[in-house]
Amino acid sequence: MKVTVELTDASAKFMINNLYPLYLHDLSEIWEWKPNRYGVFEDDDTRTLYDQNRVFDIWWEKPSVLFPYLIRVEGIPAGFALVATPPYTFGSEFYMNEFFVMKPFRGKHVAENAASQVFRKHAGSWEVQTNATDRNKRAQAFWRKTMHNYVSPSPMQEFVATRDDKEMLIFQFVSSRV
Repeated sequence: MKVTVELTDASAKFMINNLYPLYLHDLSEIWEWKPNRYGVFEDDDTRTLYDQNRVFDIWWEKPSVLFPYLIRVEGIPAGFALVATPPYTFGSEFYMNEFFVMKPFRGKHVAENAASQVFRKHAGSWEVQTNATDRNKRAQAFWRKTMHNYVSPSPMQEFVATRDDKEMLIFQFVSSRV
């Protein structure tokens, strides 16, 4: 199964925009979110997915700071990885702001392969966060396994901290290009 990770530009952002509501739907189970009164997973009065996508456009407006990657499997859009650099980090050089692989591609090493490709694209200090609660055990196990396979034998820190008023499981490590 061929997994590729490609940096997108404005002409391809619609594919990530198409996947984003599916990602928020998945997260709603973990964070116990409900859609707003218009059926959009936002905590404000965002009325349409088009309106939601316009806010999301920042990912294509700061090309040397924000890196929106599309994950493909055999050429089919399968997910995305959104990587931020300062000032959108918590002290690291790179921050995995969002990471998502659609359900049909899970359990097939697609996500681990894609995450490793993303880490190799940016050498330096990294931080990855995920929800620290029991509702998120699958993602926690995924990141532990991925970190162990990618980072080992280099040092990696794992700890729980509060970020943006949420309890997060945090992984910090240094990546080098391969």
